[in-house]
Amino acid sequence: MIGVGLIGSGFISATYAEALQDVRNAELVASYSRTPARAEAFAARWAPEASRYDDMAALCADPRVDLVVIALPNEVHLEAVRIAASAGKGVVCTKPLARTGAEAAEMLRVVREAGVWHGYAESSVFSPNIAKAHQMLSAGAIGDLLTMRAREAHSGPHAPHFWDAETAGGGALLDMGCHTIESARHFFGKENPIVEVFAWGATLAHADKTTGEDTAIALLKFAGGQLATVESSWIEKGGMQLRHELVGSAGRLVTDTSSTPVWGFIEHPAGYLVEKADSDTGWVYPVPEEARAYGFSQEMRHFVDCFARGEVPVETFEDGHVVNCVLDACYASMKSGVWEKVQVRE
Repeated sequence: MIGVGLIGSGFISATYAEALQDVRNAELVASYSRTPARAEAFAARWAPEASRYDDMAALCADPRVDLVVIALPNEVHLEAVRIAASAGKGVVCTKPLARTGAEAAEMLRVVREAGVWHGYAESSVFSPNIAKAHQMLSAGAIGDLLTMRAREAHSGPHAPHFWDAETAGGGALLDMGCHTIESARHFFGKENPIVEVFAWGATLAHADKTTGEDTAIALLKFAGGQLATVESSWIEKGGMQLRHELVGSAGRLVTDTSSTPVWGFIEHPAGYLVEKADSDTGWVYPVPEEARAYGFSQEMRHFVDCFARGEVPVETFEDGHVVNCVLDACYASMKSGVWEKVQVRE
């Protein structure tokens, strides 16, 4: 049984806690929040027997904790990784790994020098429909993959720290494009790197909330000549959109993670429906088993199993670092208005 310490008590922490309930060889033994009352409420809901901490170092020093899962705002990731690595604990960090490529490189250096196991919690590549599409693509179902279009959109983050672009490191592209950039690497193959990008971004609807871009489009050119288009939006009403369109030399595949077999028109609220729902009445599209539908259960099972066996997971800090470097190039392109080279420096 792998003892997990969860650092954070917000929305993504609750999602990870729910996902860990699907992992038979993991136990949530400790949780952290800066606010003791929130730590108590979180533990009471998800792990009544877990130890509660308001100090990250104390959680990481807990002998029952084998693996630390970081579910904190972007600006605290590096500090949390340093604390976990100095305690010799395995560490999983939520997306995006960091705010910049340089900060991600420092996080990668920290875990390498400490010699600790590390995983990058990019859920999109673990979602069931993406996993199935990847399996079909790998089997040659659509021939050679030529282009990909991916879109992640909703009406804006629920956590206030995402709106602070200066502290968080960016806007919608950093928050959501990190998902689609990594899924592009997943489909086109990590041995086929993204070498050049062109990006546009603007603040179209939320200038009163953020100085970061609330909508963005990026073109990713791969070394093999293929192209991925990734779209990220905080301005789209009507709930979540998570869609991939893959075009190959012998066919095409389409995935829609936010599609659901349950939908209808309701006049009275029925409680929680789906992440980022803009309305709880009228036409509604609830997603059953969100933690599984979005790949959180599968990624946590993968990380715990790999950690227990001492194996390298399919998503590591190396991958998160590359994604941050691609994002750096995208932000440079937004400013320059030209194609920018991707520079992966460690």
